[in-house]
Amino acid sequence: MPTTEGAAAARLTGSPVTGERPVSGSLTEVTLDGGRVVMVKRGDDPGALRAEAAGLRWLADAGTVRVPAVHGLDRHLLVTDRVTPGRPSVCTAVRFGRDLAALHRAGAPAFGAPPPDGPEDATIGLAPMRNVPGTDWPAWYAEHRVLPYLRAAVDGGTLRPGEAAVVEDVCERLPRLAGPAEPPARLHGDLWNGNVLWGADGQVWLIDPAAHGGHRETDLAMLHLFGCPHLGEILEGYQRTAPLADGWADRVALHQLFPLLVHTVLFGRGYGEQALAAARTALRGV
Repeated sequence: MPTTEGAAAARLTGSPVTGERPVSGSLTEVTLDGGRVVMVKRGDDPGALRAEAAGLRWLADAGTVRVPAVHGLDRHLLVTDRVTPGRPSVCTAVRFGRDLAALHRAGAPAFGAPPPDGPEDATIGLAPMRNVPGTDWPAWYAEHRVLPYLRAAVDGGTLRPGEAAVVEDVCERLPRLAGPAEPPARLHGDLWNGNVLWGADGQVWLIDPAAHGGHRETDLAMLHLFGCPHLGEILEGYQRTAPLADGWADRVALHQLFPLLVHTVLFGRGYGEQALAAARTALRGV
């Protein structure tokens, strides 16, 4: 008899279940009649699953990067296609860079704009993330992507109030640090290596988005932060399609400040020290 996950997969795909395999505490691989395999993700926060489903559909609508198809969701379960794993390659990396540039160029209505049907109160990983639209990137980035996590880190005792001053200084100087103004890009939003899957079909697939309108350099800075196979080739493909503004490499630390502060709140002092180092690096660009 199917588990709750299997029953959800059968209901949302319309196909009988022939097998199930737990992958982690929250993920179950379900095989359907005919051999198709889907992933069922369990979550305690219905809003987070709704945001993930809306983000996957928004990214798919751009017709650029590959994302698993969403079959549906109920309150605590999300059903998507499974990506058959393959191996990273140079050719795939260059193609992914081109596709990522095209995704970003698909645009968004505003900085902080959520995907259609996506909630304002979303998540990035296990942390809350509010998608509040704004027209000025430096002001929006400071107010909605840096300062909320800085305050949470100080309130939680992970960073000391005196240490927070260097991050606050970055926020005050953001208009000078941000580089040339750019239109809102359609971001994956949590583009670390674990969410970049190299498929057996020779394509890169993206999972677990925290999708919103933002600055395209933020996605690229996330790829740099935790490392990604063939990053140089990804950037090569990206630059051929949509060249980055002068000085973009000097702004990587500025864009990493957001995910590093999120990790500070979730995982502690080690990331807090990295966030402070990124803030100091960003200030050198003044």
